[in-house]
Amino acid sequence: MKKYYVTLLIIYFSIGLQAVKAQARSIITLSSAISETVYALGYGKYLVATDVTSVWPEEINRLPKVSRNRSFSVEAIMAYRPDLVLVPEGDFSKENFYQFKSLGIRVIPVRQEFSVDGATKFIRQIGAAIGDKARGEQLAQQTTLRIRNTLSQLKKGIKVPKVLFIYARGVGTMNVAGKGSSIDALIKLAGGKNAIQEFSDFKPYTTEALIKSNPDVILMFDFGLKSLGGKESFLNFPGVAYTNAGKNKRIVEMNGPLLINFSNRLPEAIKALNSQIFQ
Repeated sequence: MKKYYVTLLIIYFSIGLQAVKAQARSIITLSSAISETVYALGYGKYLVATDVTSVWPEEINRLPKVSRNRSFSVEAIMAYRPDLVLVPEGDFSKENFYQFKSLGIRVIPVRQEFSVDGATKFIRQIGAAIGDKARGEQLAQQTTLRIRNTLSQLKKGIKVPKVLFIYARGVGTMNVAGKGSSIDALIKLAGGKNAIQEFSDFKPYTTEALIKSNPDVILMFDFGLKSLGGKESFLNFPGVAYTNAGKNKRIVEMNGPLLINFSNRLPEAIKALNSQIFQ
């Protein structure tokens, strides 16, 4: 009888190991922050596809993309027969979840909070989802220590600079970041103040809002500034010359995926932005 139970335990243990391995063998990630965290946890080799925003680390660009302009294709995802799909919370509909469940594909929504604690929670969520809580906890603790060290070494000035973030995809698509956005949180962590306090999230850019906010620094993603013709071109935009940022030519461009990571690369993002706004 004892031998029977021991045999059962061995079988169950073996099945459990196979399940964990299967979960990590075929993963699709649907945001840059999720993809970067999976790599940081050591599971990048199990990625079979990602979304279009996932461009770092460099080797991730060799993977196929299952989205276009943040629009996911269920059929494209299913074609890779993943064991696990990691998606930002709120990006999938109930119908999407039902479709994947009916096919036996595990989908885990990942919540992202734009704070120091939120970054470490994000890492732990992904570690748990891929079946490696221990590694998730280790990376979370390492990230916490690096953030503390970074915050203790930040540059400071006589006054807190006002920073206006503009998200641009060409002249026809320009929005500014208000309160509660990821960029708003990062600006504060880097020692600055968001120039927009009147509204939350993102709203369309206007010349009036630009002049009224009078930022000391205008921040953009590198691809955003490029889409507007570069720094010199943007300095000639209506109203820019009337702001402190325009007068002092303080137009800053930074890597987009780094700024919106809010996970294991948060320390690097804080340090890089701090050095730019206090340059």
